[in-house]
Amino acid sequence: QRQLVESGGGLVQPGASLRLSCAASGDTFSTYTMAWFRQAPGKEREFVAVLWSIGSTAYVDSVKGRFAVSRDNAKNMVFLQMNSLKPEDTGVYYCAASERLFTTTPGDYNYWGQGTQVTVSS
Repeated sequence: QRQLVESGGGLVQPGASLRLSCAASGDTFSTYTMAWFRQAPGKEREFVAVLWSIGSTAYVDSVKGRFAVSRDNAKNMVFLQMNSLKPEDTGVYYCAASERLFTTTPGDYNYWGQGTQVTVSS
């Protein structure tokens, strides 16, 4: 059974950093496209960052230069390093996996974690 489990969320002040982790199990996810999405209260789920299986990355404009996505294939894990956090980064962050390349559309992602809450507030 393929499963994704996120961790690392929390309550932080503006300007702080957090590192989210996503532990994958049930398959070798090194060949999957791995992405992070987030959902703020009252808003639709939005794409945040993606790491293609070939190693390149892409980010939503609002987090470019502040967030970095990476993976450790040996441990079947994906990470999202978030720096200089802003209140607008608040939301539930989801790790997701897709067998498709070059997609940031939530509907193309087959596997999802349960989400981890990130709250940025003073």
